[in-house]
Amino acid sequence: MGPAPDALDTVSTLPPPPPPRPSRAYRVTFLPAGTTISVDPAKVPYDRHGQPGSILEIALAHGVDIDHACGGVAACSTCHVIVREGANSIPEPTERELDYLDLAPGLQPTSRLACQAVPSGASDVVVEVPNWNRNHAREGAHS
Repeated sequence: MGPAPDALDTVSTLPPPPPPRPSRAYRVTFLPAGTTISVDPAKVPYDRHGQPGSILEIALAHGVDIDHACGGVAACSTCHVIVREGANSIPEPTERELDYLDLAPGLQPTSRLACQAVPSGASDVVVEVPNWNRNHAREGAHS
C-alpha cells in the first residue's frame, strides 16, 4: 500500500478567491455589438455569474449575452472572450483558467474566460465576444 495522497495533489473544483474590488469606475465595451457599460465598483457584485465583478457578471447584468455552460465556475471554456484593450488591468489567469482556455476554439494571446477575468479599474476594457460564442437562442421560461 502506497503513501496516502497529499491533499495538495488533488484538483480543487472550487473557483479561486475573487481579486480585490476596483477602487474607481471604469467602462467595459463589448464587441462587435459596441455596447459600453459604465461599471460602478460600489454596485458590484450584480448577480453572481462568475467571479464578483467579472466580465461575465458585468455582461449578463447589462443584457450582453455570453454563453456560460458551467454557470461561471471556471469548469468549461464557453465564456471565452478576447481582451482587445485594457488587458493590463486584469490579473493574470490562474492555471485552472489556462487549462480550460486550452480547450477554447480561436485562442488568442489575450483570450480569457469571462467568468474569471475581473478588471481592476486601472483602465477601461474592450472585449470581443467571438461569433461562435454568442448565445443566439434563448430558452423559454420553465414552469
